[in-house]
Amino acid sequence: MPDMTEPVIDFRTAPERYRHWKLRIEGAIAQVVMDVDERGGLMPGYELKLNSYDLGVDIELADIVTRLRFEHPEVACVVVTSGKERVFCAGANIRMLNRASHAHKVNFCKFTNETRLSIEEASERSGQVWITAVSGSCAGGGYELALATDHILMADDGNSAVSLPEVPLLAVLPGTGGLTRLVDKRKVRRDRADFFCTTEEGVRGRRAVDWRLVDEVVPRTRFKQRLDELTQSIVDRNPRPAGLKGIALPPLAREIAGDRIAYPHLTVEIDRERALASFAIAGPAAAPGDPHRDGAGFWLLALARAFDDAMLHLRANEPTIGTWLFRSAGDPALVAAHDAALAAGQEKDWLWREIGLLWKRVLKRLDMSSRSLFAAVEPGSCFAGTLLEIVLACDRSWMLDGKREGDNRPPAAVTLNSLNFGAYPMGNGLSRMAMRHLAEPGQVDAALAQLGRPLDAKAAEALGLVTFAPDDIDWEDELRIGIEERASFSPDALTGMEQSLRYAGPETMETKIFGRLTAWQNWIFQRPNAVGAEGALKRYGTGLRGAFDRKRV
Repeated sequence: MPDMTEPVIDFRTAPERYRHWKLRIEGAIAQVVMDVDERGGLMPGYELKLNSYDLGVDIELADIVTRLRFEHPEVACVVVTSGKERVFCAGANIRMLNRASHAHKVNFCKFTNETRLSIEEASERSGQVWITAVSGSCAGGGYELALATDHILMADDGNSAVSLPEVPLLAVLPGTGGLTRLVDKRKVRRDRADFFCTTEEGVRGRRAVDWRLVDEVVPRTRFKQRLDELTQSIVDRNPRPAGLKGIALPPLAREIAGDRIAYPHLTVEIDRERALASFAIAGPAAAPGDPHRDGAGFWLLALARAFDDAMLHLRANEPTIGTWLFRSAGDPALVAAHDAALAAGQEKDWLWREIGLLWKRVLKRLDMSSRSLFAAVEPGSCFAGTLLEIVLACDRSWMLDGKREGDNRPPAAVTLNSLNFGAYPMGNGLSRMAMRHLAEPGQVDAALAQLGRPLDAKAAEALGLVTFAPDDIDWEDELRIGIEERASFSPDALTGMEQSLRYAGPETMETKIFGRLTAWQNWIFQRPNAVGAEGALKRYGTGLRGAFDRKRV
């Protein structure tokens, strides 16, 4: 069973269950109002004062981002504001961080990073431009949320300020990409960024604009007028046609019974002795219909939502289950038909495009999960196109060469289609096919020549699509040894190794954020200077400053 020292975390929510956000939609403009319920913490023992947040607050925000994209395509501009007087957001709740396990802190930072990246993608790809209206103190994770939006408007009132005070106050780093976005996204000069990140009180007024920390400041008397002008100008420039109708995202069906987690189209079985979670993916039962008519039941959308929830559940609630093994069953021709409809639909229809973008985000979450990822391709598998991306994301994959004794099904096959060549880029901007063949780009061209053709184990191995192609005699032993060997290694070493190996090729703002989170924040969150008995995070709010070991490491 999951570790019960912390409650089981459920990532499913809906507007009627929100405790911390208010979503108001007026025509093409959505207001996302942060009004955190102080007593609504995900865990007992702390209050969420001053619009500070924990994972529960961000679970609701992530739901808002996705819900706006699917249920409200008419929205062209999203404004993040505060429902509190004189404070925008105090950032991540310090007492929550103080009480939380190390694993929870790191998972919390990873999830909030993924949510902020989804905000940036919504602005870039979905025509829903996010802006932040800062009135009051905007500190730490609150400013990091603002940094994820396209435009920051701040009141010039002597009180409103932006800050990243984690280093001087807590001896940790901003956990959701603040340092990287300062210098990479907003191009703040390094010396100014250094001062800003070591100043508790932050920066306000004209200096905040001059230093690129915000985009504009206006007097409080003109604040609402300027915000209205800004949002209307964004709406006027939006190229989306009027009259778009969204689809509902009802509660995600999930049943947990013992060590089995079941969704439509996906089942996860946990083997605690081997520290293994086996994902069984079910292919579509019929040819693709119309997602506008089928709604959330449309196979590609339903599977993406289930897959995403299963990964989040395992990340947060099953930290000792270190290996994820992926299998599939179904007709690869039907998967290919759904992919063909998706590829064609994305060019002309917003909903098809959002389904493709959701799969892009889900697959990125798979890339970023600190678990060993294995795939087994067997007779009856349907790893084609979108589902083949799961195999390509894995650290190792096995594909059975030939038939199994007593099995009348045809040998295993995988099928490439156009979606494998750029539709689902990784955080480094490369397709998983291109990332596999950095030394031999000609292999990508060779794979392109096989588009739409079922490839047996030998052909898949030759094209670099799978790692090993054992026959029936060796299959069970090779897979068993791989799984058992993985469980014998240090989880810490595996996390560092996997993160390093998965992101070859170019560096981007996204890979920098996650790479530094995995390395620096993971390390700093365990250092005595931050979390020791006399560390800054432990002493915060006591009136005592942290007592630091002054040796540089």
